[in-house]
Amino acid sequence: MAVAVGAREVAGVQLPVPGTWTIDKAHSSVEFVVRHLMVSKVRGRFADFSGAIEVGEDPTATSVSVSIDASTITTGDDTRDGHLRSADFFEAEAHPAVTFTSTKVEGSGEEWKLYGDLTVRGVTKPVVLDVEYAGLTGDPWGNVRIGFSASTELDREDWGLTWNQALETGGVLVGKKIKVELEVEAIRAAE
Repeated sequence: MAVAVGAREVAGVQLPVPGTWTIDKAHSSVEFVVRHLMVSKVRGRFADFSGAIEVGEDPTATSVSVSIDASTITTGDDTRDGHLRSADFFEAEAHPAVTFTSTKVEGSGEEWKLYGDLTVRGVTKPVVLDVEYAGLTGDPWGNVRIGFSASTELDREDWGLTWNQALETGGVLVGKKIKVELEVEAIRAAE
């Protein structure tokens, strides 16, 4: 098998060469899903974020750093979005960034685990993301790009996002568990 430009073969899989890969916001997403009224799910996303992947010579020495603008949370409802930006949830004015900094990478081939510290509202807790590496390709403009999907499930109360309302029928208005889903395309930085 021929190795693509910007790639190297590791254990039969084409992985990106070492160096800096910048997240392409136009072709990436940071989304979440949470239960509402115990019977349905609400989806949301953050519209503004940035980050970089420092691919190591040893793929497990790779590191990732991401910063998300908390004020860009959107769920399709302006009233709800304003509430999510308030002190009841993200307190975006006082804590404008949600950040992730990796601490360890494990895996091989297409399946990886990314460990790191997630900071929300000034509270930092460890998280583990399941990562699926989608591959590497060139684009029509001469750039090299990588893609992957990542997901995890979090308990929002671990980060002080504890606002809720009890329901007369039992249960609560907003679920505690949040499913985080990422689709990331990154572009190799110029050397």
